[in-house]
Amino acid sequence: MPTGSSASRPGPVGFPASSPLRRRRVIIHGRVQGVFFRDTLRRRAESRGVAGWVSNRGDGTVEAVFEGREADIEALLGFCRQGPARAEVERVDVRPEPPEGLTGFKIE
Repeated sequence: MPTGSSASRPGPVGFPASSPLRRRRVIIHGRVQGVFFRDTLRRRAESRGVAGWVSNRGDGTVEAVFEGREADIEALLGFCRQGPARAEVERVDVRPEPPEGLTGFKIE
């Protein structure tokens, strides 16, 4: 194996070095606070093995960071675009970031 190959380095916990670990920072706009958005998102992330966090922001938005496989992150983004039953999502901003190797998913 060539030196410097990604397969020669261990990946973050739960992800082999060859795994396509991705990270996305998400800002959800609309009526998204006080509607169980964070807890529902946490449960969905945990069920898919996605690490990160979710938090209410002072401006009324919800911010989240997801680290995991692309398909799992895309599923969470789909949920973010709809939200739980009482939410009214107006817009979702998504920005890719370099993975940090987060573990677990928490509500901040």
